Amino acid sequence: MRTHSREKKVLVILGISITLGAIILNALGHNPPSASAFSLARYYRLGSVKKSIVSRTDQSTKRWSQIEIEYSGTKSGNIEQLASLSNAESPEDVNYHFIICNGNGGKDGLIQPTEKWQRQSSIIPGQSRDDEDVFYETLTEQTIYICVIAENETSFPTDFQIKRTDELVEGLCRKFNILPESIRHPDSWQ
Repeated sequence: MRTHSREKKVLVILGISITLGAIILNALGHNPPSASAFSLARYYRLGSVKKSIVSRTDQSTKRWSQIEIEYSGTKSGNIEQLASLSNAESPEDVNYHFIICNGNGGKDGLIQPTEKWQRQSSIIPGQSRDDEDVFYETLTEQTIYICVIAENETSFPTDFQIKRTDELVEGLCRKFNILPESIRHPDSWQ
């Protein structure tokens, strides 16, 4: 008799603990603390990184040899917003291969492959990809460019952006045999 009573108490307490934990994690889901728990459900709703890597054009494993990750220099954005900021005629002209959203313009951590990626095209040399004209020393036709929506001075990448970018880079490295030393991150990348 006593063991059944004790089991019921343990199950009730366990149920309450799980419910409270779920409520707390759900409340933290929109702004997860850095290096701590966040909502895995929201993370997995972002879609597969493998599907983001696939393109309409054939992908030769020798086509790409480097990856460069850059900040957008903006607090918010997506492909359409970056197109208007860079004076591109349409979102198809965005001079990146992938855009990683931060929740202000697209879901936090959303990976948006651009038309350049879909066509397996190199970026256009000399065309500014952000608000400032920057000389890109490592610009090659074999470099995959990833834009992370963040200013880096007042708005930093979110945990979702960092995790999704790392997952994207890992998938690209596996698919195209890109070496770790051929990946360039922004100076303040975590």
